[in-house]
Amino acid sequence: MSDRRMIHIVDDEESIRRSAGFMLRTSGYSVTTYASGVAFLREARTAEPGCVLLDVRMPEMDGLDVQQALADRGIAMPVVVLTGHGDVSIAVRAMKAGAVDFIEKPFEKALLLAAVAAAFRRLDESGDRAERAAEARLRIAALTAREQDVLKGLAQGYPNKTIAYDLGISPRTVEVHRANLMNKLGVRSLSDALRIAFAAGLGGETSNEEQHRNTT
Repeated sequence: MSDRRMIHIVDDEESIRRSAGFMLRTSGYSVTTYASGVAFLREARTAEPGCVLLDVRMPEMDGLDVQQALADRGIAMPVVVLTGHGDVSIAVRAMKAGAVDFIEKPFEKALLLAAVAAAFRRLDESGDRAERAAEARLRIAALTAREQDVLKGLAQGYPNKTIAYDLGISPRTVEVHRANLMNKLGVRSLSDALRIAFAAGLGGETSNEEQHRNTT
């Protein structure tokens, strides 16, 4: 695998594939090109991870359908949409569906490179999140089942008394489990324990501020 970052250009116009590919290769990127969304999707699952430059208007399958197909298959490569004049409403729909950015054709090199840089930042952040989540799940797996139950309750914002009632144990026992799980997780504060819990997917969307209010 090359050290250079990969960009997949999906556009039915050969001139766009050539010009964008030249700009990107001379800027230090690796590039693969596809003449249709169908051709790209045939290769997408085994393709080198990278950024996708995706035209919205193509025969057989338009860019929005390709974007949806990537999501349905769990392929999390960031997408930058290429649009023609007057396709802004389509580009907005693409961004609502998760596209990083859109640029209008014909595009300037600086805009193209800025959009690609933003896409790779998202890819890096996604990788960091996945790594943190895996580490958090590994640390939580070292807890006993009861300690995990207590941590889940804390991550839901429940006070010790509520956790005790739900688990059918005394508040004092909850305190003991809470102290033990924090020791095993290697943290000194509840907020640090909650960060690990949230990274592992426990606790839903409750805000940290609300967590502190409910657990103190």
